Amino acid sequence: MISLFFRGLILGVSIAAPVGPIGLLCIRRSLSYGAVAGLLSGLGAATADGVYGAIAAFGLAFVSSFLREQARWLGIIGGLFLCYLGITTFLSKPAKKSAEISRTGLAGAYLSTLGLTLTNPATILSFVFLFAGFAPTGLAYGQAVVMVGGVFLGSALWWLLLSSGVSRLRHWLTPGRLVWVNRVFGLLITGFGVVALSWRG
Repeated sequence: MISLFFRGLILGVSIAAPVGPIGLLCIRRSLSYGAVAGLLSGLGAATADGVYGAIAAFGLAFVSSFLREQARWLGIIGGLFLCYLGITTFLSKPAKKSAEISRTGLAGAYLSTLGLTLTNPATILSFVFLFAGFAPTGLAYGQAVVMVGGVFLGSALWWLLLSSGVSRLRHWLTPGRLVWVNRVFGLLITGFGVVALSWRG
């Protein structure tokens, strides 16, 4: 059981760690709103990782097959949302004082990254292939639960480290610097959206 948990932990970190659109959103929100907003953004992604981990671990072949078949449409939805987030980030104006985020905003941070990760074809395919090569076949129910728990905690741990580390740079951000941070991150996020829209599977 312990070895399965650590397999899941490593798998969760491995999928979360590469810097993609979700990583950029987490970094930007940590810089703009603090570690809590960045962490909740990351936890949305970790929840989606746990969902896909559960699908793979419990051997839900029908759901996995459906997701692979619909990956193109899911990519379009996610790509459009990324383009919207990228453009709004590029155009956003920094506040004159340290920004605060409401409970509604925190919920939105969590839900937006949850939705984006669930509609990301790369996440779907990552779990399909990584579980095929990394997880033992024929997992019992209890073993699957342990491994999925490891996936979620591994992903969550990465986002905790990233958001807390990045938020320490907030004192360095003047309004002028934040303008350029918004522009650079906006362009990068929009670029990921365009790639998702052009993805053919």
